[in-house]
Amino acid sequence: MLLLAADFYYTKNIAGRRLVGLRWWNEVDTESGDSKWVFESSEPGTKVINPTDSRFFWLAMYIQPVIWVVMAIVAVFRFQFLWLPLVVIALVLTIMNTLAFSRADKFSQASNLAGSAFSGGNLAGTIATNMVGRFFRS
Repeated sequence: MLLLAADFYYTKNIAGRRLVGLRWWNEVDTESGDSKWVFESSEPGTKVINPTDSRFFWLAMYIQPVIWVVMAIVAVFRFQFLWLPLVVIALVLTIMNTLAFSRADKFSQASNLAGSAFSGGNLAGTIATNMVGRFFRS
């Protein structure tokens, strides 16, 4: 159980940030009790992501839940039900990490796309610059 917690923490806070430049966490509003997921990605151009590291990270993220499902099936067929709670906890933690990093990746891609849409080298950036410039002219 401690190794599962350490793996979850390391993947969520250290490996995700170092290998793919992504991080996520969950915040709870104290007044309403609503839960909100927060996604963080490194700024484009500030961190060079190695394609091999990125492929390994994503492959591990998607293969790990499959391995835990296979272990659950093996435990059921061998009548070793004592291992099922551990396998279920591991499955929940790995699926949560996989879903959160997938959402963080989509958020990062959407942020990068929106940021590039307003850069000065394209039509949207030119239009936005001209509109803002008109407000500040004397």
